[in-house]
Amino acid sequence: MRKRSSLLSVLLLLSACGGSSPDPSLTGWRKEVGQIRIGANIGEENPTALARMEAFRAYIATSTGLPVKLYQAADYNGVIQALASGQLEMAAMGPAAFANAHAQMGDKVAPMLATRSAEGLSGYYTTLTVRADSPYRTLDDLRGKSVGYVDFNSASGYVYPRWALKKQGRDPDRFFGKAAITGGHIQGVMALDHGQFDAIFLLANTGTPRTGFTNGSIYALAARGLVKAEDFRVIWSAGPIANSPYVMRTDRPQPLKDILRGALAAMPYDDPAIWADIGIGAGSDMRPMQTADYAEVMAIRDAEVKSRRAGGSAGN
Repeated sequence: MRKRSSLLSVLLLLSACGGSSPDPSLTGWRKEVGQIRIGANIGEENPTALARMEAFRAYIATSTGLPVKLYQAADYNGVIQALASGQLEMAAMGPAAFANAHAQMGDKVAPMLATRSAEGLSGYYTTLTVRADSPYRTLDDLRGKSVGYVDFNSASGYVYPRWALKKQGRDPDRFFGKAAITGGHIQGVMALDHGQFDAIFLLANTGTPRTGFTNGSIYALAARGLVKAEDFRVIWSAGPIANSPYVMRTDRPQPLKDILRGALAAMPYDDPAIWADIGIGAGSDMRPMQTADYAEVMAIRDAEVKSRRAGGSAGN
């Protein structure tokens, strides 16, 4: 019980439906499950701003006939550990976070769905972003400069760009002069804006490197008035990375898994207001995902972990 309490203490309960006592009216698999606990980490590119998701919680509760609690963690590892310890039924997390969860849980965790844009895109990109008033215009301009990573479990903010740079013949641990972990996409954008780094690895989507991007870490903060998108410039990108999945523990009853999958897939059509409220672009929907869709990220993450254990890497 002490382990359970300590893990839950790192997750912030944002909303709840029903009390903590079991509902005596529940029967069958609903009685077995009792409640649905959904977790997400701050800063991923999928709908993880759970403070805005009361309507989403109510939608899932109505769809399943069970009380729903939403939890949010300040870092990626909080949700991973809560899911692995059985304290969550479902979570929204980034691809590299799912790779970490799968490494710990194996087939006890599986992706259900991920968003697909109105243009049919099912992936996003990592970008190396600098301030627009900086002198840096190419990747080579950043040789020996300082760079910020989001989190060891972030695909766009750590795992994928390091792999892509190595494929291009640049070892990030030697190429950059200094590196550190910012703790999140929001923190990364603000650190760059305040001049704490020369460049930051950030997420971008709704577009391609050829057409340019209109959504992502910078644009999310710009929409809140915290920064101006025109104050930043992308000088390098890699991807696409498979979109962040909704994942679920596979040891939960099959009817629950089927209902959740169906409810999420139907949400943009059944209740577009909720779809908009959680920040998904107009015209987008959900597509089914399998573990195999994240095979590349899983392999990249495993290689990065082995490298870090062998000799350390940037951000330690």
